[in-house]
Amino acid sequence: MALFKPKKEYKMKGGIQKIYQFENGMGASVVRHNGSYGGDRGLWELAVLDQAGDLDYSTPITNDVLGHQDDEDIQNVLMEISKL
Repeated sequence: MALFKPKKEYKMKGGIQKIYQFENGMGASVVRHNGSYGGDRGLWELAVLDQAGDLDYSTPITNDVLGHQDDEDIQNVLMEISKL
């Protein structure tokens, strides 16, 4: 399995946000902080980004954010986004 590297990383709300961008123009925002779903347990929350970098809830991947994701889950979802 390919290991995806973030394009950018930011400090956010006492945690971290990672931005991923793919050749198909789609991307992902992956966050972990005290207010994110699962952040208090060290898990990630992922949102799909469209080609403009805005949240996209219309993909076959999810119509919301995906919370409570571990590292392997995130890599699997990133693979799905890269294939949209």
